[in-house]
Amino acid sequence: MPVQRLNHAVLYVRDVDRSVAFYTEALGFRVVSSVPGRAAFLQAEGSSNDHDLGLFGIGATAGDTTAGRGAVGLYHLAWEVDTLAELDRIRGVLREHGALVGASDHGSTKALYAKDPDGLEFEVSWLVPAELLGPDTGMRTGPLDLEGEIARYGAGTRGGVGVSVP
Repeated sequence: MPVQRLNHAVLYVRDVDRSVAFYTEALGFRVVSSVPGRAAFLQAEGSSNDHDLGLFGIGATAGDTTAGRGAVGLYHLAWEVDTLAELDRIRGVLREHGALVGASDHGSTKALYAKDPDGLEFEVSWLVPAELLGPDTGMRTGPLDLEGEIARYGAGTRGGVGVSVP
């Protein structure tokens, strides 16, 4: 059987405690295991995975990532939320942390982009439910009008979490 989904991500960070604080406060992860000051394994709310995010501290003198600016590498990971209300709430939290760097309408997904304390970019997105996909929800990149999307789809409409599109 082919690959089904991403199981977890592992990031090298300068300060594990700082990163744990960010990912728990901003995105609601919880620590399931840690080696103080060296490593932490976090789980997303509602996840049955043993961990969804691993963080390994490599020290304050570690250089910035250059991926995409002269070196190949991972651009970002995308975390999925189940409602537009949650996407809106997370937008506020990311703003409070000074982490929000962008927002895009990709047609079938509505996305926020942010950077963690080490400048590693990630996405938080809501997927349009499969039954609501139409000709105007094809892949694209445009500005996100989150309030307009909430008016269109409803704040509490469950997104495409776990929904496969034929």
